[in-house]
Amino acid sequence: MSVRSRWLIISVGLGVLLNPLNSSMISIAIARLQHVYQLDFAEVSWVIFAFYIASAVAQPVMGKASDLFGRRKIFLIGLVIAFVASLLAPLSPSFGWLIVFRIVQSIGTSMMVAVGMAIVRIHITEQQATALSVMSIFLSGAAAFGPFIGGILIHWWDWQAIFFVNIPFVIASFLLAWRSIPKDNPTTLVSQGISIRKWFDLIDALGILLFSSGLVTLLIGLLSIKSTGQVSFLPVFLGLLGLALLAAFVRHEFRAASPFIPLRIFAKYPAMIGVNIEFMLVNILFYSLFFGIPSYLQVVRHVSEFHTGILMLSLGLCSLVVSPIAGRWIDKSGPKPALIVSAILMALGSAWIVSLNQHSPVVSVCVALAAFGISNGLNNVGMQAALFKSSPKEIIGVASGLFNTSRYLGTILSSLLIGIVMGDRFSSEGFRVLGIILAIISLSLVIMSWRHREYGQLGES
Repeated sequence: MSVRSRWLIISVGLGVLLNPLNSSMISIAIARLQHVYQLDFAEVSWVIFAFYIASAVAQPVMGKASDLFGRRKIFLIGLVIAFVASLLAPLSPSFGWLIVFRIVQSIGTSMMVAVGMAIVRIHITEQQATALSVMSIFLSGAAAFGPFIGGILIHWWDWQAIFFVNIPFVIASFLLAWRSIPKDNPTTLVSQGISIRKWFDLIDALGILLFSSGLVTLLIGLLSIKSTGQVSFLPVFLGLLGLALLAAFVRHEFRAASPFIPLRIFAKYPAMIGVNIEFMLVNILFYSLFFGIPSYLQVVRHVSEFHTGILMLSLGLCSLVVSPIAGRWIDKSGPKPALIVSAILMALGSAWIVSLNQHSPVVSVCVALAAFGISNGLNNVGMQAALFKSSPKEIIGVASGLFNTSRYLGTILSSLLIGIVMGDRFSSEGFRVLGIILAIISLSLVIMSWRHREYGQLGES
């Protein structure tokens, strides 16, 4: 691999790691933000919701935009947006402004994720598999060590540090990307000039608007109910409005010439539906623990941010160690055995959560973290392999985009689940209830995985 290729990988890697890093560091800051802004858990959860909703919308949109305007340009603009958001977020005068800057940060970092892999695929022709594996290390490593980094930063400084830490990464990535990423020409449509209306049709602006507004409205309605079970007119109205908007989105996507989420593919290849549903459930389980454990440790067990970050290392390290082993296992045996074991481990980890009480050693949470970490390592490879088996080769790019949408939906639903179960404040009882719910979902995954004779055969036809 040439020196220029190595610098290109580093420049892109430093940019794409910002999205998983910022989505994971925030897990340690939730309790601190809840205290600073005097919010209940359901309200402070919007710092998570906002990031993932924006990512779910921005990544496919920016993928389309890069085809029109050039991948290098989109990558560099994303770095500038991430820099501005990281600089201004710590200065937020209110929680509302912090949410705004988290959305801006999510859009900027999503621009880099959306085009980063494509830049490596296009401009690195020798040892491409090695280059892509290095990119995966940037992504998975940032997610794995995010809680640990966040814990150290908040312990020695405060929550603002988890935003300022992005700035050196952004500057280094921008300087290297400016020199190492070759220029690419926009499509003929853009170079000749097209109308705004035509551009809106190309990116399916109406579909994006219906999807994002429907999802946000539905989430607001559900979060308004919280864990008290009290139902009033406003939450019901918002929930029904959100469902109506999402129904309109589905209808629009089946008719759109260039749909934001091509739902026709699900209708044509039903095997993909099962894989995406399972992947969404997997992410509900993983991120419920990922966001739930830090708040439990800090609010219920009064563990510092620093020690919480250290305990969370067991989750990331287990995931990183298992992933390459899982790859070799799945190459030999297929995804089914690994996914069954993964679901069983999550069920056992959830049962362990139910067994915890105020007198349990704090370090005992590492048992649940290790179980979920190993299962995450298996799922990272296994679910991707299941996707390839259930998707025809000619639409694998679109299928991967839908796959990532399922990931974000699972993450959003995990935060929603925690918010509804916990309500105003984290408690030992609420955490136990969360464990019971996760155990039920895990057992359903065991059954779903076991019943699969094979994860689809279309990809091999």
